Amino acid sequence: MFKLTSLNLNGIRSATSKGLQDWLAQSMPDCICVQELKAQAADISGKFEEIAGLKGHFHFAEKKGYSGVGVYSRHEPSEVIVGYGSTEFDAEGRYVELRFDRPGRSHCPKFSIISAYFPSGSSGEDRQAAKFRFLAEFYPHLATLKQTRDFVLCGDINIAHQEIDLKNFKGNRKNSGFLPEERAWMTELLRDAELANEAADELTQDTVRGGGMVDVYRKLQPTATDAAYTWWSNRGQAYAKNVGWRLDYHLATPAFAALARSEHIYKEQRFSDHAPISVDYDMKL
Repeated sequence: MFKLTSLNLNGIRSATSKGLQDWLAQSMPDCICVQELKAQAADISGKFEEIAGLKGHFHFAEKKGYSGVGVYSRHEPSEVIVGYGSTEFDAEGRYVELRFDRPGRSHCPKFSIISAYFPSGSSGEDRQAAKFRFLAEFYPHLATLKQTRDFVLCGDINIAHQEIDLKNFKGNRKNSGFLPEERAWMTELLRDAELANEAADELTQDTVRGGGMVDVYRKLQPTATDAAYTWWSNRGQAYAKNVGWRLDYHLATPAFAALARSEHIYKEQRFSDHAPISVDYDMKL
């Protein structure tokens, strides 16, 4: 089994001070995708290039103490891609892709693991507008990538897709992270492309797209509610009362998603305001 974990650190220095490295040594993932490093290369050097035997590859934000993503892997990638070619968002450190291309592998011979951190729009209209710009340009990037390789994108998507993905869905319909436009973007990304094409009798192919991606957690746990949350506000008693949101995802191409066997959201310790989500895949890199 290949164990893949994703966690928004809310600061790598903070998360490691709360026992992250010991937990990784015990849980032994083959790979962990991390978001919100809140660090630059100089902060990582000599301290966090490796964690629990996993070697890190990073995309840092230009702004100090902001954003940043990484992938720590037990396996050596065939290629590392930093940024996805955005003139606006690559400066914010939101995307790193590790390619593990193995021509002789029976499953997914061309395969990537991506750590991504989607913008939050909760701080105001300007950042919500930026989030919409990100979504608009990121969808075609994923669609193009899907044409040539299988991949799994792990990360803090900052969108709760369905009503079962957050505790107070009625009170959050007008709030960033649960806006109708954001949820519609997720629906389109996850809509099966073949079914969409079959329904295109009266519509042009340009109108009906369908991203054909798979929400791996929902594939394994289609009806989970309270157990599905991965983020809790620091306000009030949100964590104690489990007033949470499901914001952290494994989004995979169908061939890789089909290899998912089990999932686990770890809540016994808190390393940040997010919980690590792990999935076991029946595959060897």
